[in-house]
This record gives sequence, C-alpha cells and structure tokens, in this order.
Amino acid sequence: MVVEIISVGTELLMGSILNTNAQHIAKKLAHMGLDAYYQTVVGDNPERLRAALDIAYTRADCVITTGGLGPTKDDLTKEMLISYFDCTPVEDPEALRRLETRAAKRGVPLSESMRKQATVPAGAIVLQNENGTAPGVIIEHGGRACIMLPGPPKEMKPMFETACDVFLRGKSDKVFVSMNVKLYTMAEKGLPVGESPVADRLGTLVDGQNPTVATYAKEDGVLVRVTAAAPSTEEARELLAPILAATREAIGDDYIRYVEED
Repeated sequence: MVVEIISVGTELLMGSILNTNAQHIAKKLAHMGLDAYYQTVVGDNPERLRAALDIAYTRADCVITTGGLGPTKDDLTKEMLISYFDCTPVEDPEALRRLETRAAKRGVPLSESMRKQATVPAGAIVLQNENGTAPGVIIEHGGRACIMLPGPPKEMKPMFETACDVFLRGKSDKVFVSMNVKLYTMAEKGLPVGESPVADRLGTLVDGQNPTVATYAKEDGVLVRVTAAAPSTEEARELLAPILAATREAIGDDYIRYVEED
C-alpha cells in the first residue's frame, strides 16, 4: 500500500507551529513497511484540500490527514471528506456520549459547534478520542482509503496507533528495522568523521539494497543508519546483524559514540 500524508492547517503554512505530526506518521509508516512518497501541507480551505486529495489519489491508495476535525468554523476536514466521498453524514452515538459527558463535567450545555464533532461518514470506522474531543475516522470507498486524525499531537499520536491496529498493519507484508550508528564530532575526537570520510570508509556497503546503509550529516556528528526489511521484526534483525557488524568494523569503534535501534 502507498500512503500519502496531508497536513491541514493554515498555522502550519504560516510557520506558527512545527509539523511534527507528519514526521511521526512517516517514521511509523516506514517501520510498518508502507511506502510514503509525498507529503502535503494545505491551509484550512475546502477547495484547496479537495485539490490536494485529487492529486494524492493519483499516486496513493490511502491518504492520512491531520487537523481540521475540531469545533471551530475553520475545522472543515471531515465535512470536506464526507462530501468528497459522497458519504451520508450520521451522528456517532459513542462520540456524542463522550461530548455530552465532557460538557456535563464542565457544567455547560453541549453547544452545536461542539456537537458537530460527533458527525461522521456513514459506514466509517470511528476512532474515539481518549485525549480530546474530536473523533477520528477511517473511510474506505471505491478502492481508496482515508484516515482522518486530529491535529494536536497528544491526540493524534495515540489515535494513529489505534488506526494502525485496526487498519494499517494489515496492509503490509513486511516490517523495517533500523539501527543508528552515531559518530563523534571532529571537535570531540579530533578524528576525520565528516560525512564524506565516513562514506569513503563504508565503501560498497552503501550500495546494498536490503539491508541499506545510509549516512546523514548532523550538527552533533554524523549518523549512519542501517535498515533491513523482512516479513517479521526477528527476521529483519537477523538480516541486519552482519551488515551492522561490517559497518561498525569499517568505521572503527574509536569513531562511534553509540549504536541504538531506531
């Protein structure tokens, strides 16, 4: 399955907040062996969101959206997706019950703007929100899927795990395991550990297809990531082990700060 991420929120386009949601989702998708080739950020505008979806579905089977599920007027993602897939909007009883309970605890009536969060597409999988008010939704329609998640990371991250359990993990036949080999900086060791010298030491190891070996220049020293793909985590680790050992030998232990699984 090919997955595309669309982050919804004008505040993201304006640079008011950092888009950590896309980073988190992309990393999790890679570990599940699901391909993600594109990410898009779009403002709180239904026409531009529709255009982004049109493009996304020319190159992906599933789109994951974050943001735009709340009670305010600019939270339009769910309404737009209901229209996009030509679904019937219905009120989810459990989501409504949770909203009513929350309102009662605060001693206020449930407003219409808050109540709209309980509206979901008929036939969709509803992801109840244990850390906020807006539920998420999984739609499958005409061979395409969409997972709608809330924008706040404290709500999005646990809900994404639920979406993985009920939907995404069944869509991949492989898992990825990565080991990070973090190197010292030149200032710390007085050693030539810039990215180019490291790549030279690794030689043909960087040409491998599975496992792969890649170098990344970081402000606090070079990172070498060794990644293997296999049907199970155990098989991936077994595949990875000899290449990791060869990588460490090629670099030299004097250069290595630590090695950890990503």
